[in-house]
Amino acid sequence: MTEDKTRTATLSLKAAFEVEQVRREAARRAREDAERRQQEEDLARAEELESALRADAAFLSDHALTLDRRRYTVSLDHADFRIAAYFEAGRASVTSADKRTAHPGATAPRKQESVDTVPDALRVMAQFLADETN
Repeated sequence: MTEDKTRTATLSLKAAFEVEQVRREAARRAREDAERRQQEEDLARAEELESALRADAAFLSDHALTLDRRRYTVSLDHADFRIAAYFEAGRASVTSADKRTAHPGATAPRKQESVDTVPDALRVMAQFLADETN
């Protein structure tokens, strides 16, 4: 009985509020840390894909392709099409867009596929390139 009175006496709205504020701040920090780690992973994957593509510089040149990376997006540009891989949330969205039928600067994706790995992104980009060059 004495323990219940002591416990009731130490409970307060202020204390509960402060505990809740600390809990929310810790949860916010954990979310921000997880988001930052995911962004770092996505950036590393984009850099890995760019490096693999850059290693084929002669092939890119033979096919009149320009390689570009802007943060999480790696793209291969040709006068007639663009093939790009965008890394977000641990996945890559690979798209192929036709520049011939779009207004300058506005390429709408004709094909899109989501993949989980850099090798899969490279494979899909190669498939889309084969489609464009046939």
